Amino acid sequence: MMKRLSYKYILKNDALWKIESFYLHVSLKYRHTYSFEDMERNVRQAVFDAYQIEQSLLRRKPTVIRWQQEGWHMANAGRWYYAYTIEDDTVTIHDACHEQNMHE
Repeated sequence: MMKRLSYKYILKNDALWKIESFYLHVSLKYRHTYSFEDMERNVRQAVFDAYQIEQSLLRRKPTVIRWQQEGWHMANAGRWYYAYTIEDDTVTIHDACHEQNMHE
């Protein structure tokens, strides 16, 4: 039986900021129907999903040209896309983008 590789994860500040700022803007736009708890839950889920890279999320070729130029891989979970690299047993998540913003 093949042993599953255990990865260490580094979530760069830029990636985390993209997730947090997306949901912050949602909370400001829909302040009467989107609560702070909703925002926290959505941020937490997006970060949790990032930790599934190379475990249950498939490695893909990036569709964002900037990510291609950086030589990053891409993975998708729900409505979020993550740009990352792998070195030895460490996955570094450099960027994150919500599906609504997946354009150049």
